Amino acid sequence: MNAKLRTILLSPGARRVPEVTAMFWALKLLSTAFGEATSDYFVKLMGPKPAVVVGFVGFCIILAFQLTRRRYQVWSYWIMVAAVGVFGTMAADVLHKGFGVPYAVTSVMYAVLLVAVFLLWYRYERTLSIHHIDTTRRELFYWATVLATFAMGTALGDFTAHTLHMGFLASTFLFLGIIAIPAIGAWRLRWNRIFSFWFAYVITRPLGASFADWTSKPHTISGLNLGDAPVSIALGLIMLVGIAIAAKRHIGANAAVAIEPA
Repeated sequence: MNAKLRTILLSPGARRVPEVTAMFWALKLLSTAFGEATSDYFVKLMGPKPAVVVGFVGFCIILAFQLTRRRYQVWSYWIMVAAVGVFGTMAADVLHKGFGVPYAVTSVMYAVLLVAVFLLWYRYERTLSIHHIDTTRRELFYWATVLATFAMGTALGDFTAHTLHMGFLASTFLFLGIIAIPAIGAWRLRWNRIFSFWFAYVITRPLGASFADWTSKPHTISGLNLGDAPVSIALGLIMLVGIAIAAKRHIGANAAVAIEPA
């Protein structure tokens, strides 16, 4: 690694991800549901293979912009999460819809990929904590992890809904129960906080995706038949309001810190 690239990747700076609060989890769940509905709409409109190419290009452009931010910025961060949600869903769906790979296989494949990313991240950084995302290399590991969680969660949600014939609503309640496990573990059983965070983070994906599918998909496959486009638009608008609230709070918090006496 040459000196210039090493400086870009490893120079520490300000933290680049948000604090883990109730707003964080609310926006994360909205992003998963939005990503599912939006991806499904474009896959139907364009076909799975062209859609994933367009999604990848959009993902790369937004990632490049996000990496130029040297500290956490609310709008760029959450737009990046939404982009990962859309492209991660497409990446999982294209293997099944475009190439006929079973959901069970894609679920395992993306689970292995997620573990591999975690292992590489820990090998180079010696921590998986999001409280230490303060270099470009750590941020790249972070976004690779987020992308893998979206892809795996998409495949897992489709596996329970379709392969196991649970339907979307039952899958939603299943993952709602599962996500309570790390919450209770961290709160009452003193589980490792980093493990509990990533456990819950992974499950937000199939939880949000199952809910989005339940609202958007036809009655014949256990949905409410509201349509992918209307659900995507509604979730996108709600997410924009949430991001605006988060941005206002972030500005207020920074202002409060700035006027504190030394």
